[in-house]
Amino acid sequence: MAVESRTSRPAVLRARNAVTAVFAVNGFAIASWMSRIPEARDALSITPGQLGALLLSISVGAMAALPLAGSLVHRFGARAVITGAAVLDAAGVACSGVGAAALGDYWLTALGLVCMGLGSGVWDVAMNIEGAAVERALERTIMPRFHAAFSLGTVVAAGVGAVAAAWAVPVATHLIAAALIVAVLPAFAARSFIREGADDGGGDKGAKPWRAWTDPRTLVIGLMVLALALTEGTANDWLAVALVDGYGVPAWLGAAGFAVFLTAMTAGRVAGTALLDRFGRLRVLWATMATAGLGVVLLVFGTWLPIALLGAVLWGLGASLGFPVGMSAAADDPEHAAARVSVVSTIGYTAFLAGPPLLGYLGDRVGTLQALLVVAVLLVPSAMAVPAARPRAHATCR
Repeated sequence: MAVESRTSRPAVLRARNAVTAVFAVNGFAIASWMSRIPEARDALSITPGQLGALLLSISVGAMAALPLAGSLVHRFGARAVITGAAVLDAAGVACSGVGAAALGDYWLTALGLVCMGLGSGVWDVAMNIEGAAVERALERTIMPRFHAAFSLGTVVAAGVGAVAAAWAVPVATHLIAAALIVAVLPAFAARSFIREGADDGGGDKGAKPWRAWTDPRTLVIGLMVLALALTEGTANDWLAVALVDGYGVPAWLGAAGFAVFLTAMTAGRVAGTALLDRFGRLRVLWATMATAGLGVVLLVFGTWLPIALLGAVLWGLGASLGFPVGMSAAADDPEHAAARVSVVSTIGYTAFLAGPPLLGYLGDRVGTLQALLVVAVLLVPSAMAVPAARPRAHATCR
């Protein structure tokens, strides 16, 4: 019998609220740094290419952590893993702020970003595994709303970052304060998780996690998530910078434009649960991909800031459902949810590994704004992988 089937309804609702909070704080952590990237870049006096290499540090940390994350959750449980990962993530946030803005030290900043990636990567897998368990216990689509909470956390962080930039709050001061929140809140929320111990979701203790890498459906879902993660991640890393460089706006307005994107993505995730239940995963994913591509084109070629911001809205709506639907699809079979979510997350995070240097390379040659078009181009072939996300009960990686 699955863990969630033995859990009372009030306990499941408490777990739902706890997972929502954990997703929100995770988003708050990463966006606190991202909202101050233009100022960090200026403090370090680096080019777009050098910034791309620096941002790669986050992905290096995440890619080192993700293959192990499913096994860690299986062994120690989501509660312990998230609590520890949040502390590591918070240390990275603080270190990156001090390294970039207070000391102007490129390598200390990179070290902080590696720690952010390690903490965030493990945290991401663990919270998606717990979220999938709650979704199964509730017996309705809810994963996009967890990711909406993540996006809401990023909106709050971007808004705080915009205000901090407008008021000339030092980047280091801002990020140290954010790190304290990130280190403390998840430990309290995780006490209400429905998983008390080391359980990956189905109690199949004899399964070998690496076998998920041989399941064709899991791999194709991973490729789809890779493209959709690049769609989301490119905006996270480069949207504020592209508005500053391409439209000549001040740093605070670049951060505000990033907040517009995040707000739209949050709205898409809130509305997405009803759309997915009514129209199914495939049609919704294809529609959102088309919307994201249109948004990128409008932002790049809009020439007028209001049109660019409309593009940011469409981009955010279009990027809203790819990652959460991919996580739900990977976790369709509760017996192997931890292993498969870990595999899909690892493949998806390759976008965060390749994205920053790719966009930085293109930005040095054609400009940061025009480099964003690579997102619209890659969405076309990724649409062919969408059918793999069709719901399939009790899939097995054996």
